Amino acid sequence: MKESIHKYFKVGTLLWMSYPRTGTVDGAVKIARDDYFDAIEVTQCKSEEERAQLKKILETSHLSVGYGAMPNLLGPKLNPNDTDEDGRKKAEEVLIKAIDEAEYLGSKGIAFLSGKWQEETKELAYSQLLKTTDAVCSYAEKKGMFVELEVFDYDIDKASLIGPSSLAARFAADVRMKHSNFGLLVDLSHIPLCHEKSADVIRTCRPYLSHFHIGNGVADPKEADFGDHHPRFGYPGGANDIEELYNYLKILKEEGFFRPEAPLFLSMEVSPKPDEDEEIVLANTKRCLNRAWAMLED
Repeated sequence: MKESIHKYFKVGTLLWMSYPRTGTVDGAVKIARDDYFDAIEVTQCKSEEERAQLKKILETSHLSVGYGAMPNLLGPKLNPNDTDEDGRKKAEEVLIKAIDEAEYLGSKGIAFLSGKWQEETKELAYSQLLKTTDAVCSYAEKKGMFVELEVFDYDIDKASLIGPSSLAARFAADVRMKHSNFGLLVDLSHIPLCHEKSADVIRTCRPYLSHFHIGNGVADPKEADFGDHHPRFGYPGGANDIEELYNYLKILKEEGFFRPEAPLFLSMEVSPKPDEDEEIVLANTKRCLNRAWAMLED
């Protein structure tokens, strides 16, 4: 593409993934100083002081802000589709609080993930997830905010209910019957872990897609880092590299997601290994995105 990617997307990165060692405040400063980024995705803060410092940085930066509530659930192992009603309510309460924190930090919404499931209670879990999402969307609606469900693997690592693209589309259609402030978040790194292709996922979920992530995962169970561990592009055994990223962007273009009038988030969900440098891994991701973008035809 001759035109800049920034015309069509709010290019961002996930703060807690890009800078897991640097920390929230210092990591946010690094991202805010980097004009490659139009957006930043944050998550729950550890203290009121950290929250206030982060808010100041975000207000100063002119970055668009997203809020990922996935760590809010994964940390305490809460399940929004828990078949135990008390467990489901705890997850719902955490997501409601996440909306308040997201609003304070300047985000127009939150993203979350579904929880683990069992085959024998799958439909009950689906109903429970609808119940949670209904409550969260209703609360967000009062604040003029949006809610997104990220599609994860269903049988490998996170083993989330949502899940394959067909079920994600069914779920989104059910939620949209009541709530227009709901959408789906698709991550390139999760597509091979769901045993699918970018074209299938994007076309199946097309009416409901509102947010995109890019990243890598290891889909081969024979590999040591098998699963959803967010390795860099080019990582040994990884399922995604420049070619897969190019194909992902190509399908997004074909399906009408290049929207200069209202750019959607396109964020990097890549994290360094313990022996890797945070800045180098982030630079790697930028290079891969730049190359994939350059390969696209106008």
